[in-house]
Amino acid sequence: MTAGRLVVCPTPIGNLEDVTLRVLSALRDADVVACEDTRRTRVLLDRYGVDATLVSYHEHNERGRAAELVARMSDGAVVALVSDAGMPLVSDPGFVLVQACVAAGLAVEVLPGPSAALAALVASALPADSWRFVGFLPRKATEATGVFASPETVVAFEAPGRVAASLRTLADIDPDRQVAVCRELTKLHEEVVRGTAADLAARYGEAAPRGEVVLVVAGAPAGGPDADLETAVAALVRLVDAGAKPRPAAGVVAGLTGHTANAVYRAWTDSRS
Repeated sequence: MTAGRLVVCPTPIGNLEDVTLRVLSALRDADVVACEDTRRTRVLLDRYGVDATLVSYHEHNERGRAAELVARMSDGAVVALVSDAGMPLVSDPGFVLVQACVAAGLAVEVLPGPSAALAALVASALPADSWRFVGFLPRKATEATGVFASPETVVAFEAPGRVAASLRTLADIDPDRQVAVCRELTKLHEEVVRGTAADLAARYGEAAPRGEVVLVVAGAPAGGPDADLETAVAALVRLVDAGAKPRPAAGVVAGLTGHTANAVYRAWTDSRS
């Protein structure tokens, strides 16, 4: 490929030995390396003796920096884009820059490499023929419930301190749903814990996991109780508006819809916040 282009370079998600020879070559040849955190990227470059010019490119300066980098590429420069770990753009900065390059008619070359989402999916031992990556799970239980209603295997990032809460939300809907909690992938303390939503919610309710976490959740069974929670919540709203007490009314709606009373009540509570 000719000069004046963007090269998207995935970097290791933990173990620095996972960087590819092609990525190292691209980083050496680039006129400038745009990185999420220059300190993190410098550790990788120093490990392999790569001398490169670094500029910061993160969520707070994306638009201004993208315009600057596009101008440099238009003048013939080669820009390598990296994030702190894994593939740029996947829950990381980069979309604005790629979009700007395409709009400017500049070539975008994407190199293959490490991905926490793919590593977790394979390690989970859950179906990988059809799956959905959702980035970080929504914090609201009602929104997370919508994600868990997917018939496909769901792969999601989650903050360690929120793992138990997210698993409790799932357990309220389907306690027997299979889940894998993948922690510190490729690092010294890598761990993959597989089990039901109920069992893992209890486990991590006692002690939150440490480090980077990826959750992999089996798809919802067809016609299962995950379907149409919003309709159940709407029914509870009508009952409460008519004067019913929320807790008993949630039990009535649960009996009619197949949801658990806790799931309906929690979703109703979240909808009011």
